[in-house]
Amino acid sequence: MKKYSKETIVGIFVVIGLISVGYMTVKLGKIPLFGGDTYLLYARFTSVSGLRADSPIEIDGIEVGRVENLNIDQDRQMAVVALRIKKGFKVYSDAIASIKTSGLIGDKFVKIDPGGGGDILKPGGMITDTNAPIDFEDIIGKYAFGDINKDNKQETK
Repeated sequence: MKKYSKETIVGIFVVIGLISVGYMTVKLGKIPLFGGDTYLLYARFTSVSGLRADSPIEIDGIEVGRVENLNIDQDRQMAVVALRIKKGFKVYSDAIASIKTSGLIGDKFVKIDPGGGGDILKPGGMITDTNAPIDFEDIIGKYAFGDINKDNKQETK
C-alpha cells in the first residue's frame, strides 16, 4: 500500500509539472488560445526597409499590436504587411499606415492613424493609404554630393 501511494504522489507531481511547463510555453511564446484577443489587418507598402516581424504597431503613441509577417504581392510588386491588432482598437477604411523609426537610428515600427470617416475595417481588411519609410541613406547621399539643390531646382521649373 505504501508503494502505491509514493507512485501516486510522484505521478501527481509529474502531471502538475507538465501542466506548468505547458502553461509557461503558451504564455512566454505568446501563443493565442481559442482565437486570442487580436485580429489581422493588412497594408501594402512600396518599401518595408528595416521593418521586421514582431515590430510594434502604434496608434496615437500606444502599442496596439505587432507585425505578424511580411510578404510580397507579386501582381502589384508591393510588400504586404500583416498587422495583428488587439481587439478593442478600431481602424477605419480611411486609415493611414506609415513606417516610422523610433529615435534617430532606432528600430522601425508601424504607426497607424486610425481615421474615422469611413467604415470600420473587418478582420482581414486592407489599409490602402500607406507611407513607406524615409530612406536616410539616400537623403544623406544627396546632401553630401549636392544633389538636393538640383532636385529642388528641377521641381520648381
